[in-house]
Amino acid sequence: MLKIRLKRLGAKKNPTYRIIVINSTTKREGRPVQELGHYNPKTKVMQLDKAAALDWISKGAQPTDTVAYLIKNCNEDGTLNYVKKETVKLSKKAQAKAEAEAKAKAEAEAAAAAAAEEATEA
Repeated sequence: MLKIRLKRLGAKKNPTYRIIVINSTTKREGRPVQELGHYNPKTKVMQLDKAAALDWISKGAQPTDTVAYLIKNCNEDGTLNYVKKETVKLSKKAQAKAEAEAKAKAEAEAAAAAAAEEATEA
């Protein structure tokens, strides 16, 4: 069975990968059937022959989860369409503070609405 997977290259703690088609029983750094491109996860730089990858998939090659994600988020020219997440993770202390502020604001709005309702009734 053929797999489309990543072949690790690069120095320690500085990985780069080649996207390859290889027999599933071959070791990770074994000789590939075909190289489809390369990917650097640190800089999010990728170059992929998307047409060849889709052709191999149509022939029955199974992509790994990571390679399937890369193919799915690949532009037509073979570059990665990376969208940086806009959400900021807060510490537990900051989350508790934000929740307390939101709760206080909601209570103040409820009190203002009740006061406005009393004023309209009177």
